[in-house]
Amino acid sequence: MQSSFLSRPSPLLSLLLLLLLPLRSGWAQAPTGTTLWGSPGGPDCPEACACIPGGQANCSALALPAVPAGLSRRVRALLLDHNRVCALPPGAFAGAGALLFLDLRENGLRSVHGRAFWGLGALQWLDLSANQLEALAPGTFVPLRALRSLSLASNRLAQLEPATLGALPLLRALSLQDNALSALAPGLLDGLPALDALRLRGNPWTCGCALRPLCTWLRRHPRPESEAKTLLCVSPRRQTLSPLTAFSDAAFRHCVQPLAARDLAVIYAVGPVSFLASLATCLALGSVLTACRARRRRHRTLMRRSPRKAPEPEGPPSTDPGSPAAAVARV
Repeated sequence: MQSSFLSRPSPLLSLLLLLLLPLRSGWAQAPTGTTLWGSPGGPDCPEACACIPGGQANCSALALPAVPAGLSRRVRALLLDHNRVCALPPGAFAGAGALLFLDLRENGLRSVHGRAFWGLGALQWLDLSANQLEALAPGTFVPLRALRSLSLASNRLAQLEPATLGALPLLRALSLQDNALSALAPGLLDGLPALDALRLRGNPWTCGCALRPLCTWLRRHPRPESEAKTLLCVSPRRQTLSPLTAFSDAAFRHCVQPLAARDLAVIYAVGPVSFLASLATCLALGSVLTACRARRRRHRTLMRRSPRKAPEPEGPPSTDPGSPAAAVARV
């Protein structure tokens, strides 16, 4: 059941694990003459699976090539481990909206559609370990808002983007061990406020600037010394075998602090608007200046073309008897 995956199981999950213990020991047999809920061939039990009261459906190790049809809301725990389910299509678990526990270990799983887990809003425990996953689509785990435990251990993941996990406010345990991760993308752990158990060993960590978010998280969430010793750099050469927990903030002073998603959103929103406003202002000012210059040129042209006004000729003295000149003449 891999109960060791959780460092401090919640009471609800512990109860679920106890309920499922009979599943791992060969499914307890009902008393003679008792009919189990949804037993093989029953209307609510997936074909070829074995079901017992409490909504537990055991489909383990049946060489199933796909998720069995006929899932209903009465199924609370579904064991599909050790089968041959190599792909999960959209709505792969349609009808099982009350599912709490889903085990998909060791299926050779290579492809998970971004909408494969739609409708599983109540799911709390998901195990996808020991498969062949190399990448996961954005939004794959976004519908699983109630998820508390997620295992992606022993796959081939080289990167894991924040958009893949989204915001999982109740997730407490995440296993990423034994993959091909060299760093965790910035912001990946920001949407996991309840996370306190993070399994990371067995990855080829590159101790460069890209590892800064993970080192910061590890300092805030100290690991047991035995576990911390397993988190080692494999590159660059000068940092080989250095423990991740040994890197302080001072070790990343030379790194450029990446912009947060909120800052990028502001830049993308304000940048084009500011550019267009500046362009409009420049065009308006240019138009005004052009109009002023054109008006000045027209004025100068008109001044050059208009003839100069000739001065009025001096006439003879006035003969008006009352004028000053006539008075002088009389004297």
